[in-house]
Amino acid sequence: MGEGEAEPPAAAEKKETEEGEDDFGYRLFPDRNKKPQSFLVRSLFTFHNKCQLMLRLTLETNPYARLLLEAMKQSGCTVFNDRHFSCENCDGCVSGGFDAATSQIVLCQNNIRQQSHMNRVVTHELIHAFDHCRAHVDWFKNVKHLACSEIRAANLSGDCTLLNEIARFKFGLKGHHQTCVRDRAIRSILAVRKVSKETAEKAVDEVFDACFNDLEPFGRIPHNKADAKRAYRDFQNRDRYTANL
Repeated sequence: MGEGEAEPPAAAEKKETEEGEDDFGYRLFPDRNKKPQSFLVRSLFTFHNKCQLMLRLTLETNPYARLLLEAMKQSGCTVFNDRHFSCENCDGCVSGGFDAATSQIVLCQNNIRQQSHMNRVVTHELIHAFDHCRAHVDWFKNVKHLACSEIRAANLSGDCTLLNEIARFKFGLKGHHQTCVRDRAIRSILAVRKVSKETAEKAVDEVFDACFNDLEPFGRIPHNKADAKRAYRDFQNRDRYTANL
């Protein structure tokens, strides 16, 4: 699975995974292998209800998400709430993931508690979904492909805004945004793939410049909501001139 908001797995868990075959991060999303709960049970589950409400608000009001949804629709990959999003319980170290096998975004209802966090996770995973739609991404066998999408997600989703970095007690001046993007891409790869840190770092470094500068569909790095709103407006007007010729 592609991954968002990842923390490094515990050492014991990592050792256990290394002894077997790579499960592509599915161990972090145990509800993926369970029989779906009934609507009544899910409706009575507070985490699930809250997750669904926050998701709906994100999709309806967040400029990052609205731009990505429109871009995917124009690319022939219309996103439907009930089909392409799933609120589930996950491992404690993740907040969301993109399941390429089902083209579904997993939102970790037990780990996402605030609307701002939901906004960021949905945006991060929608960038993975957008990449899946527009390109032949080999998520499971080509670590460079995964690295590229993780770089783009960290760069364009707001993961590395100044406020988020301050909240993580990380400070820097020149080049700090690029450092944050690189670090978070590496962390996400390590959370969902059975590879060494050296392999993850090499993959990220080899594709970093090209993928960091790939700003589609935003056309800019949206450092805040105001930037995202401008990017959304520009995207809507992108083909207006040629369409009227």
